[in-house]
Amino acid sequence: MTIQEALTTLPQYILPHHALSRMMSKLTHCENKAWKNLFIKQVIRHYGVNMDEALEQDINAFKSFNDFFTRELKPGVRPLATERNAIACPADGTVSQTGNITDGEIFQAKGKSYTATDLLGGSLERAEPFNNGVFTTIYLSPKDYHRLHMPLTGTLREMVHIPGRLFSVNTATTNSVPGLFARNERVVAIFDTEIGPMALVLVGAIFVSSIETVWHGVVTPPSITSVQSWQYQVNAPTLNIGEEMGRFNMGSTIIVLFGKDKAQWDNEFAADKVVKLGERIGITLSPDA
Repeated sequence: MTIQEALTTLPQYILPHHALSRMMSKLTHCENKAWKNLFIKQVIRHYGVNMDEALEQDINAFKSFNDFFTRELKPGVRPLATERNAIACPADGTVSQTGNITDGEIFQAKGKSYTATDLLGGSLERAEPFNNGVFTTIYLSPKDYHRLHMPLTGTLREMVHIPGRLFSVNTATTNSVPGLFARNERVVAIFDTEIGPMALVLVGAIFVSSIETVWHGVVTPPSITSVQSWQYQVNAPTLNIGEEMGRFNMGSTIIVLFGKDKAQWDNEFAADKVVKLGERIGITLSPDA
């Protein structure tokens, strides 16, 4: 951790994370035309948002900043990997880390890790299928497309809402805050796939006003004080590879977990790589896949 990273991170320990996020939610959902258009223009200019990819390009057509932020893409601008055993990238973003889950430990940054058990809400039973498997962490910046899609076809087994803080998930904070992704509020979706369980972890962050899924709608807010779980044994939704599964109302991070000997990341899929939704990031290893 550098001095600059420390100076960026330390004030976050005392900030009222959830109060600030509630305030941001009100601002980003405001439908005042002058305000929301100014906000949209500033973000497009500052972050270099590529509006040529957006299905709707007229900023006046967005009813709020959040409507712009979760904008839909034009059909065909994110081709889906076509290989039969391909694992598709779930989001636009930058790879924070990727690798093996070693004895239940997931690498965060130099000198820092957290456990799959903590990440998935403290349940040893929920985490066990991923022991010695593989993981990847993908960071979505403000310029990115903020809908999340399925890396593989899967049937939903369980959704878990886990309370926590809302530290920033940028590089400086990731390098500085121990166990960051297992400390922030998050939503976990466990799917049964052709190669076994797959966990998609949607991690909240400061100013992330909400996380929602296509089968439930908005999961957070409200924030909670204890872990809450939904089981889907009856009429469980099945989502195909590449299909939308959720979105961040403001940006954050998605973590993907697979079990031991079930998946392998491509060699070029590594930390700091810029990735696009739908591109191949790995392959399934199951003989039946």
